[in-house]
Amino acid sequence: MGKFEVCDEFYLDAEKFKIISGAIHYFRIVPEYWIDRLEKLRALGCNTVETYVPWNIHEPVEGEFDFDGIRDLRAFIRAAQSVGMFVILRPSPYICAEWEFGGLPFWLLNYPDVKLRTSGPVFMNKASSFMKNLLARVVDLQINFGGPIIMMQVENEYGGYANDLSYLRTLANVMRDSGVVVPLVTSDGPWHDMLKNGSIPELALPTMNCGSNIGPHFKKLSEFHGQIRPLMVMEFWIGWFDAWGYNQHHTTDIKLATDALDDILKVGSVNIYMFHGGTNFGFMNGANYYEKLAPDTTSYDYDALLTEWGDITPKYNEFKNTISKYTEIPDIKFSTNIKKINYGKVHLAEKVSLFATLDKISRKNESVTPQTMEELGQAYGYIYYESDIGAAREVEDFRLIGTADRAHVFINEKLVEVRYDLDIENKSSLNLTEEANSIGILVENMGRVNYSVKMNHQKKGIKDGVIINGAFHCGWRQFSLPMDNLELVDFSKDWHPGLPSFYKFELAVSEIGDTFIDMSGWGKGFVVVNGFNIGRFWEAGPQFKLYIPGPILRIGRNEIIIFESDGIARDFVVLKDEPSIWTQENY
Repeated sequence: MGKFEVCDEFYLDAEKFKIISGAIHYFRIVPEYWIDRLEKLRALGCNTVETYVPWNIHEPVEGEFDFDGIRDLRAFIRAAQSVGMFVILRPSPYICAEWEFGGLPFWLLNYPDVKLRTSGPVFMNKASSFMKNLLARVVDLQINFGGPIIMMQVENEYGGYANDLSYLRTLANVMRDSGVVVPLVTSDGPWHDMLKNGSIPELALPTMNCGSNIGPHFKKLSEFHGQIRPLMVMEFWIGWFDAWGYNQHHTTDIKLATDALDDILKVGSVNIYMFHGGTNFGFMNGANYYEKLAPDTTSYDYDALLTEWGDITPKYNEFKNTISKYTEIPDIKFSTNIKKINYGKVHLAEKVSLFATLDKISRKNESVTPQTMEELGQAYGYIYYESDIGAAREVEDFRLIGTADRAHVFINEKLVEVRYDLDIENKSSLNLTEEANSIGILVENMGRVNYSVKMNHQKKGIKDGVIINGAFHCGWRQFSLPMDNLELVDFSKDWHPGLPSFYKFELAVSEIGDTFIDMSGWGKGFVVVNGFNIGRFWEAGPQFKLYIPGPILRIGRNEIIIFESDGIARDFVVLKDEPSIWTQENY
């Protein structure tokens, strides 16, 4: 049993305590590697680990909860305790974190009156229900009851979104009523009105998020406190994330980062964001939207102290030197043996076009007007819309209205054009040449926006309709394609070049290790290994290789299925031990 308190400083069992923490997201790392990442954090000199809790992975369907496997939060917290770490838990309904929809579940969007992250009754009721269910699973792991949790966060960067303090107070009360006894915190940027908008000092300690300019920012935080309270950077940004279509991987200057860390530790506490970024497996990457859509890459490397695949970086070593000025560095022997293996070139076994196997892997729905993914109960992936559009003629006005995020347009199952984001509502013409013609529109959800003002408008697919010669066209067949059932793909069917297709490869493995699948020469899509979706690829870059953690593989036969949407594919893939994921190769 223990006690953690917030007074003029942080106190652990009545002794002053400087939090030196690092961020690790359990949901971005296969569970077999949790201990490895935590041991490396402890070996850095950190005494605490911080993690978000994404609502959308734990309540993927309303009222149905999942805390198994990579979602086993209790197991992660226990793992942290086993290596001598305390835990800062950030279980707020919203996490940002460059995660799909900022951690919010897609099904919230089906409530027409919902106003996200406010005290409005719809959102408040749903968020409270989730928080109560979640907290019931972890309150016994607080330090007061012999566990490692020393603090919990109420909401995340709320001051950059809104100023509904009633919402924050209600969340804090839900947490207390659910058995939370450790101190509560909020975290906001030190800019504009963010601290004022997002803080409830009478219930939770305000902390700040930033990456530099520590002295002036701490001064502002101290003045905001108005009394002597501990200063903490809850997110000390030491890198940044990457978005598809941007030219390069973000990195930061090591000396500037270590100098800023030193400035923090001289007077306060820190949580390093990210200590280890990990991977946006599956379709769980978020997106930003300012002037245009910017979906995040599969890699969440973040230029962190550990690479996406867990290697120690030069920045790690410099941070360790700085931390050693403030605490004793423990001698930790790493217990997980991780190899990287070059499995080489693997040749294509089978392939089939999407249209040939559509009936096997989709759920069909018919309606007068197109329906969104959310309306059809679909969270992620793709959706295919199909309709009969009549006899041969020139369609002079063709438009997609309210469509997100990327659309392939087919006439009679032949590709006409691909539209994306800002170009998706452009007017164009269609030349119909057959006696009877059909239109098909394959729409990809590339990740719901995770930050700022667009969050209430994240329905995917076709929301408003399709214009054919100036009028909304009615009578649609919709095929939901969450792509979570690829074992049903019928590879005995036909394949046609240039069409969205599935490609199967079989990898024989005699030794298991981490590897990197090189997607150079492929267009756009995602990769599934032994039923586990390792993430998206796109020739737009900057990422060209995907990380495959060894525990996903098995001795003997392994199945790799690639879905490629743009008709750009090869009859082989290469699995390498060289993790230069930001460079494109030529074969």
